Amino acid sequence: MAHEINLVPDIKNEMIKTLKLRNYIFFGCIVVAVASIILTLIFGLIMGGQRVAIENKKSTLETLSAKLNSYTDLNDFLTIKDQLGNIDTLTSNKTVLSRTFNILSALLPTGADTITVSELNVDLTGEQPSFSLEAQANAGKEPFIDYNVLDSFKKSMQYMRYDYGSYVDKDGNNIPAYCMIEQGSDGAFLNDAEKGIYAYWTIEGDGCNPSDKLKEEDYTIEDYEGQKVVRIWRTPQFADWYKDKESKDQPYMSLDGEIKNVEHFNSSCITYKGNTSGDNAKSKWDITNDCKLVYGAAGEENDESGIVITESSNGRDSTNELVLRFAANITFAPEVFQFNNTHMIAIAPSGQRNVTDSYVQIQSMFGQRAADCAEGDTACKTANTNGRG
Repeated sequence: MAHEINLVPDIKNEMIKTLKLRNYIFFGCIVVAVASIILTLIFGLIMGGQRVAIENKKSTLETLSAKLNSYTDLNDFLTIKDQLGNIDTLTSNKTVLSRTFNILSALLPTGADTITVSELNVDLTGEQPSFSLEAQANAGKEPFIDYNVLDSFKKSMQYMRYDYGSYVDKDGNNIPAYCMIEQGSDGAFLNDAEKGIYAYWTIEGDGCNPSDKLKEEDYTIEDYEGQKVVRIWRTPQFADWYKDKESKDQPYMSLDGEIKNVEHFNSSCITYKGNTSGDNAKSKWDITNDCKLVYGAAGEENDESGIVITESSNGRDSTNELVLRFAANITFAPEVFQFNNTHMIAIAPSGQRNVTDSYVQIQSMFGQRAADCAEGDTACKTANTNGRG
């Protein structure tokens, strides 16, 4: 039996292992060094390329900057661009002063008792818009100087309302405000004595067909001053629209006030609630408006602090008739004059009459300031004030 005899000393074996380890380490160092050189070259190329690219961009920017600065209208352009960037902010803060006459038409009484404004200051700069006015109240009959007229005027403030919203087509798409005609040539809201307030939708205007599928056969087309228009009722037509069940392509209004399949006005303030209880089973409708026009100076809703009478005295108007002179401050809900709140209308306490009077009617709101009682005018100074003077 053969036997192997290891004639190599142990020390020799250790030396061989050490030499192999040295060779492995040396080889690894060579590999790492080569890799480092390659990476350094790659990074160098990248950095060099970036520097070249940056220099090229810098040169391009300098050329464009010089060209841009050479434009003579640059400042105007930048101003316009800045304004366009702020257009949403500017629009949200924009107010509509012309609504003053709408509101005055609702505030001032009509009939035998009249109030004529001699001076009006409108302030839309604060958190709450306000009117400061000087006026004279005329009872229209003896005693002409009657504080009941002024007292009634003050107490009516808590019943003033306003409304705004949007008109929509049969599919419920909002119709742009510029596509709607709400007032006639005399400045009065379009109004039907029996059916209420309505507006005309100019269907041929640019952007006036929000659903892009308006078919004339689906609407009743009218002609208004040479334009094709569709009449949209702002006042719901309860008798025509209310049905027990919704029917396709037929106007529908539920007892909860939901309106479908007919062009109509979506109010942001007014809600409708119907019921059919009773012997005759006819639908009856409750109308609720939570948008109160007059606010107190501290923001209280429609309490009497919304109007403050700062002074009152006897006087004579331009026709030498006895009147009650007074000055007042009235504060309103902030939403009333905001531009973004479209189709705004003020509503008188009766809740039914159209309060946007024509331009001719507006003239009767204003008059010459009443004069103080003359020194020897005892009738003026001692006029009956019903115990409130």
